[in-house]
Amino acid sequence: MSSLNLDDFTDLIERPDGGVRRDAEARRERLTVPPGSLGRLDDLGEWLAAAQGSVPVRPVERPRVLLFAGDHGVAELGVSARPAGSAELLVRAVLEGASPVAVLARRLGVPVRIVDMALDCDPEALPEEVVRHRVRRGSGRIDIEDALTLEEAEAAFRAGVALADEEADSGTDLVVLGDVSVGGTTAASVLVAALCGTDASVVTGRGGLAIDDLAWMRKCAAIRDALRRARPVLGDQLQLLATVGGADLAAMTGFLLQSAVRKLPVVLDGVVVAACALVAQRIAFRAPDWWLAGHDSGEPGQAKALDRMALEPLLEQGVKVGEGAGALLALPLVQAAAALAAELPEKPEAEEKPEE
Repeated sequence: MSSLNLDDFTDLIERPDGGVRRDAEARRERLTVPPGSLGRLDDLGEWLAAAQGSVPVRPVERPRVLLFAGDHGVAELGVSARPAGSAELLVRAVLEGASPVAVLARRLGVPVRIVDMALDCDPEALPEEVVRHRVRRGSGRIDIEDALTLEEAEAAFRAGVALADEEADSGTDLVVLGDVSVGGTTAASVLVAALCGTDASVVTGRGGLAIDDLAWMRKCAAIRDALRRARPVLGDQLQLLATVGGADLAAMTGFLLQSAVRKLPVVLDGVVVAACALVAQRIAFRAPDWWLAGHDSGEPGQAKALDRMALEPLLEQGVKVGEGAGALLALPLVQAAAALAAELPEKPEAEEKPEE
């Protein structure tokens, strides 16, 4: 039996300040640029003002990319174009600056932090800062066994909570959240299908490195089998993450919830992060008010999850590489919205009519 009381998050999470948002909207009406002419940038600026509790909105100056990493046992079934247990190579590419997210982060001046929750490699192979939160090596094959024990799921969830506190305490003002995994989209699709009540085929995508038709059918079958194991535990979100999730997914769920508690805005990446957000929404219905959907990856599971949470992607570039790259592309848009909301001049007050 877990000692975590997930119901606490419902009480702890407040919505962004509605009064501040109204003040931001009123200020927007006073700007020299006509209302509506900046399109969605107006909404973004007002959302950010409410999240910060500040009018005018403050610039986003200390963003960070946070990536949770793990290998998923279901990859043994050939549901991914990458070999099972090879997520370590993806992590190394990020650390060495040779991955898409590393290139983008370097260009944008944003630090990247990777957290190994369940990579299938020796912990000595990676820096201590990366592996210190690891819960286990790899995860169970979710079509026939649990991904984690309940104790491991709780440990991963608590690690995510602790990391949210670390980021908030260090002054991070916005997090771009992503994953680095092999087999992660399969686990994520199971969560989305279970929580949305859909069939496996509705949420089964091709993954970051596109799979062929035979692999897609294997993936669909694995999701279908895992769904049978997920449905009986839908009422217990921590058990759900232990049964068909993984340590990286449990940690991301904890991170998302605690970020909402700490009023730390988060930009969501692809289907894996969206699935964790969907679990978090089931735990605390106000939590999605603190998140932005960075982009539409084209994965059907992501689209289903975002629709359920009423989150509209900021960008539609079809970026499927994962690792937070698509969401990071949306960061300049958020920063631009903040700058426009804060720096555009207000209309001069109308001169008083002289007395007759």
